[in-house]
Amino acid sequence: MGWLAMSRMSMGGHDTPKGYLDAQFTYERGAQDGKRGLKVLASSCVNNRVWYGAVQQIENGVAGDVFAVICLVNWNPKARDGYHFAYKQMDECVGPCEAECPERILDLLTETDKPHAIDWRARCRAAIASRRRDVPDGALVRFERALTCGDGQEAIDFRVRKDGAKLRFFRADGAGPYRVRNFYKLGWSIVLETKVHRTVFARAGEPTKEMLKCA
Repeated sequence: MGWLAMSRMSMGGHDTPKGYLDAQFTYERGAQDGKRGLKVLASSCVNNRVWYGAVQQIENGVAGDVFAVICLVNWNPKARDGYHFAYKQMDECVGPCEAECPERILDLLTETDKPHAIDWRARCRAAIASRRRDVPDGALVRFERALTCGDGQEAIDFRVRKDGAKLRFFRADGAGPYRVRNFYKLGWSIVLETKVHRTVFARAGEPTKEMLKCA
């Protein structure tokens, strides 16, 4: 399916892409053998760029399987051409490239035997696990592939400094800071470093901690 574009006036009174898409995938229609429909159990429109929904099949009032619907979103409320909102829908069975579905939505999906859907769910889970990896302040991070810095130099090892919730990266020669886009999606590992602690010797006649413990 291609893109469907519209003005804000055509969004049925909904002020956001999420509101419109939640309503779009919640409906009930008459069929020859009764009524069929869909119901959005939970959804999220991540950065107003991708909408993820856990959508349940309804047949004659009976709740059925829950599958994932994914919509690419183009949201520009100030568009001069009048097309403020556009979306392109697909479901998990086609194996979308976008795989940032929130965990609370994944947890609502029923089991599936569709290979592309299984792969897509696994990629979403892997992305969630990656974002949960802790990167300590001062850690040395090694990337699987060299990154090109703003000055044209390439490097695989970077020292991480935390600036609140943001991560800043410095090369081994001290150059930086740099930002690494989609950091948690890249292949990287934390380099284990041996830390050498300064040895403190007691002065002559001064009791050591061991001597104090035995006193």
